Amino acid sequence: MLAADVAGYSRLMGADEEDTLARLKAVRKALIDPTIAAHRGRIVKTTGDGMLVEFASAVDAVRGAVEVQHAMAEQNGSVPQDTRIEFRIGIHVGDIMFDDNDIFGDGVNIAARLEVIADPGGICISNDAYRQVRGKVEIVCDDLGPQPLKNIAEPMQAWRVRPVGQTPSAVTSGSALGETQALSLPDKPSIAVLPFQNMSGDLEQEYFADGIVEEIITALSRFRSLFVIARNSSFTYKGKAVDIKQVGREMGVRYVLEGSVRKAAGRVRITGQLIDTATGMHLWADRFDGATEDVFELQDQVTRSVVGAITPTLERAEIGRAVLKPTGSLDAYDHYMRGIASAYRWTSEATSEALRHYYRAIELDPEFATAHAFATTCYAWRKSNGWVTDAASEIAETKRLAERAVQLDQNDAQVLCWSGAALGLVCGEVDAGGALVERALRLNPNLMDAWLSSGLIRLLLRDWSIAIEHFAHAMRLSPFDPLLFMMQHGTAIGYFQTDRYDEAAAWSAKSIGENPNNSSAWRIMAASNALSGRQEQAQKAILRLRQIEPAARIATIKYAVPLSPSELARMEEGLRKAGLPE
Repeated sequence: MLAADVAGYSRLMGADEEDTLARLKAVRKALIDPTIAAHRGRIVKTTGDGMLVEFASAVDAVRGAVEVQHAMAEQNGSVPQDTRIEFRIGIHVGDIMFDDNDIFGDGVNIAARLEVIADPGGICISNDAYRQVRGKVEIVCDDLGPQPLKNIAEPMQAWRVRPVGQTPSAVTSGSALGETQALSLPDKPSIAVLPFQNMSGDLEQEYFADGIVEEIITALSRFRSLFVIARNSSFTYKGKAVDIKQVGREMGVRYVLEGSVRKAAGRVRITGQLIDTATGMHLWADRFDGATEDVFELQDQVTRSVVGAITPTLERAEIGRAVLKPTGSLDAYDHYMRGIASAYRWTSEATSEALRHYYRAIELDPEFATAHAFATTCYAWRKSNGWVTDAASEIAETKRLAERAVQLDQNDAQVLCWSGAALGLVCGEVDAGGALVERALRLNPNLMDAWLSSGLIRLLLRDWSIAIEHFAHAMRLSPFDPLLFMMQHGTAIGYFQTDRYDEAAAWSAKSIGENPNNSSAWRIMAASNALSGRQEQAQKAILRLRQIEPAARIATIKYAVPLSPSELARMEEGLRKAGLPE
């Protein structure tokens, strides 16, 4: 099986959609389709930027792939780097299943995953394919070692293909480096923001593009959890054709953000792509449009959107890396990331598992401030769901962890906001917690966590309308965040406390859609519907609540939710009408 796609397809389409489609169609007609047919291949299906091809043998597949890549390299010789159409190709030999005109199975999946880790213009093959073509095709293969492939249970041996006579690639035998010595990666997510390309030829847009990059670098630098390459180093690549993997090695970063700016007919289009330098895989891409007279407003919009989108993307990528890492080689940071992965399952058992990982991270690194802070969030989540068994002990431990986290790092906005929120939610120290959250917002106004924490503190202070505003700001910063359900649930609480039960029920439904196991959201859903006269929906919500939390009773609400007597009475009234037992 051969899987192929166009490297940087989103960037090419964002720059010039019509031209990219026309050139891709011409390449397929003149080069790719005839070459595949000449080597006894059958195109099973195509996507916008790629294709899946079945061959009679691995030898045919590799020969056809080499011929395609050689011809594409010759054709691209006179084409600017940023506008080249370059294919990545993955090849595997394995079992497949036929269904009508399509094929399925591990053979297909592995070929597709190998294509992802191939270089632009390159070919990556599995060990099974390598054994069948060794000595039969005029190629040299570089051993990449076992490679973790997405949704494939075990790491797989992979090989990089290059024609005989071609200079060895940057990595051979799984470890050796080429001419440029790679820098070691920091112990936290690392990123370089490359100069955005000016696609319009307008010098004014050059300054605008540089300004966007500087704003994004500044905004990302406020995240103490990130290692961000300084502007002067990133701009050494300005005006140069770059290999993203080479940038990763030279700068010692795991991720690169690149983009472009294009001006036409009074409009400005900005594109951005976040790339994993180890695999070349695009983790995130988006584009932004605005009027030329609003360039500064557009610049701010792009900065907010890019930072808000890529920070949770980086977190998900780092969680994936930690989970794939063999247990025997875990260190403090990996336990911390595993703790986040466990916490994001939102169950009682998973929360306890997350705490174990955070405590192990602290044991390995007693000065790991963020691990202390995130451990407090587990206690806050336990309290909000009524899972606390020893309240006095958990309050004392939350206070100890929060104070120690702040003592270790008073300038990390993430440490401050989560420690502050926990002090308020678990320990009842709302003023002290609020002061920490406010400091976090001053340090990093682009941090979604800080706006979410501020919304939670505002709920405790009974500033309902401000709480709703702060949750809305958090959602604007990170609309696809794993914590989105908390923002939506906080909004529902704000509306419930202002007697706007229809809005409360609607926002509860949104929160439940993101996290069906949030028992607190089901309580608001049940009470809101009951107080609005929708008894059937209220009773259904209670049934689901008791499935998630069998011990839920009217009498236990006061332990899970910090409410004033009048607020508690209204919540109890709604839940009683919905059918929750006393």
